Amino acid sequence: MSAAELFKQVQRLPLAERVQFANQLWENISDERHDPDLTKEQMAELDRRAERALAHPEKCRPLDEAIADIEARFRAAQ
Repeated sequence: MSAAELFKQVQRLPLAERVQFANQLWENISDERHDPDLTKEQMAELDRRAERALAHPEKCRPLDEAIADIEARFRAAQ
């Protein structure tokens, strides 16, 4: 199964399950994420945000909505 196919399947899950999936994926790669471009503080902030999303999935929104908002703001700024 390709990543695109998997992503489509994950998108069909309820929001809370998508957040849980994202967190599990993040945890799975956490030992491998020694990105030299991110500081320890930045990594800690990403971890805090993931924990907050898991604790309050009702405050989350689908990725496609967030991307659409970012693209709209980018187009308006041009």
